[in-house]
Amino acid sequence: MADMFMKKENSEIRAPGTPARASGSEPRSRRLARAAAALLLGASLLAPSVAVPVHQAWAVPDDFADLAEKLLPSVVNISTTQTLESGRMPDLPQFPDGSPFEDFFKDFFENRTGPRGPQRAISLGSGFVVDAKEGYIVTNNHVIRDADEITVVLQDDTVLKATIRGVDEKTDLALLKVETDKPLHQIEWGDSDAARVGEWVVAIGNPFGLGGSVTTGIISAKTRDINAGPYDSFIQTDASINKGNSGGPLFDERGRVIGINTVIFSPSGGSVGVGFAVPSNIARQVVGDLVQYGQTRRGWIGVRIQTVTDDIAEGMGMTEKKGALVSAVTENGPAAKAGLKEGDVILRFDGRDVAEMRSLPRIVSETPIGKTVDVDVLRAGKTLTVKLDVAQLEEAEKEGLVDDTAGAPAKKNEVATQLKALGFSVATLDAGARKRFGIDNNDLKGVVVDSVDASSDAAMKGIQPGSVLVQADQKPITGVADLQKTVAAALKGGKKLILFLVDNGGTRSFVAVKVVEETKKGDAGK
Repeated sequence: MADMFMKKENSEIRAPGTPARASGSEPRSRRLARAAAALLLGASLLAPSVAVPVHQAWAVPDDFADLAEKLLPSVVNISTTQTLESGRMPDLPQFPDGSPFEDFFKDFFENRTGPRGPQRAISLGSGFVVDAKEGYIVTNNHVIRDADEITVVLQDDTVLKATIRGVDEKTDLALLKVETDKPLHQIEWGDSDAARVGEWVVAIGNPFGLGGSVTTGIISAKTRDINAGPYDSFIQTDASINKGNSGGPLFDERGRVIGINTVIFSPSGGSVGVGFAVPSNIARQVVGDLVQYGQTRRGWIGVRIQTVTDDIAEGMGMTEKKGALVSAVTENGPAAKAGLKEGDVILRFDGRDVAEMRSLPRIVSETPIGKTVDVDVLRAGKTLTVKLDVAQLEEAEKEGLVDDTAGAPAKKNEVATQLKALGFSVATLDAGARKRFGIDNNDLKGVVVDSVDASSDAAMKGIQPGSVLVQADQKPITGVADLQKTVAAALKGGKKLILFLVDNGGTRSFVAVKVVEETKKGDAGK
């Protein structure tokens, strides 16, 4: 079969369809190299028994036309109207810097005269059908927030009024319901955990109110934490996502939804190739709860946690940083009843490894309410397992058990003991100190930080005047003298870090502070 690519020795070697060259126009060595390449090409084309793996072949779809045609009917455009207070005008549309439209709209809004009664603001977004029979549609909560009226437009321009079945502010998702005799087209959920960085994705939405628009790209990254909420684990994509795409689906190559497009990073207001989507494995459970209950039902155990840093891991004698460090336990909560303590590191929860701090909230939230689970924790260098009954987060929030308050401002103290090895001074936590620093919790024990060297490791890690040191190396601090002994022992033993439990206005966290031996006279410069 290779004869179709080769003639006699001195003739030109070329793939089918390429024009012939003038005789003698190419050196014999180059012709032989071209012959080898042609043979390889012929083998790959004519020998179907030779399988080339997709990841080696760098296969790129010819187009996404068939996929887009299949998926477009399941995606809807969403518009909402909202009544604004008298005198309040809609936000100025965003345009690139220097755009002539910017000055035009600015003049229109700022120089408009006449009576200003209640105004009607319109916002645009996207959504997709998740249940054709019941008429359920998913979108972003911020698309329909505070709306007086919600309108859904299907691909065939059918206009439907929608009602809100439920919302979840923590993941910025909302579930709408429409009533129609027309057949709806629903999506198929995909597995966002199985999706890989570099795979093709397709985004469909309603950018700038233009209607159903299709863009393509790849998964740029996964598990992105952009500080949008407690369950941040966004899919990042370079598929073009613009204003109006919010709430629209992000499909994989097989047409399954693996994400809900939610937010973009953009200095200009338009797409710069950095968009974020809520993973389908998070959204699917939220949507299921909203369908069944009209609200979410998340697991809750009653702990405040923090990241196990390299310094904290070293201070606790851990060989690697992993798990979630318990910095506070809610009184009478599930964790307290199970015997969890401040300083415990949660390594496994209900059979699932806790690789890092921010993975625990999602694991707990996905655990069925009322389930008794095994929790593996590291405590004082030893691993133990406790049994814990999972409660419901929403009920705990109603009862005021979920506390996210920040610290209180500090005031100056008068009597303090300098701990140069740590870079700060401390004072007895007496009635005078509580008053000076605004510490209202009379049950709080420890010592209070009076001043901090701004260049110290402690300052860089958030210890500040008014911070209360509750524990040192997971042992209670009973007073200033007790802390001095701890520091002296650390210096004598050559210890590099002391692990503190710090209370800032009721917010507790573990901080590993470097111990610096005081430089002796005459040592400078050596």
